[in-house]
Amino acid sequence: MEIKKQINKDLILREKLALQRTVLANQSTFLSFLRTSMYFLIAGLSLKNVIKVENSILFEIMLFGASFAIFTIGCMNYVKHKKSIASNKKHIGEYQLEYYEF
Repeated sequence: MEIKKQINKDLILREKLALQRTVLANQSTFLSFLRTSMYFLIAGLSLKNVIKVENSILFEIMLFGASFAIFTIGCMNYVKHKKSIASNKKHIGEYQLEYYEF
């Protein structure tokens, strides 16, 4: 009986730690999208000063568009995975209920 309590307690802890790692991985991925978006934005802002191209405004608009698209995809990805993580959080309770019945 004591061994089963210990196993269930370990499962609860393991599940909680796995969810925390997943949340941190989701945040890290969002920050990567944000960083890439900022790189494209800065490239668009500095293109006119670095390269003297005839139609540089076209390249700037393309880089701004890519920056906005990457940022939007990153936000949508973050929200989608955050909802998924929140909905999977309830599965920890199954182990919790087994643990507290003893």
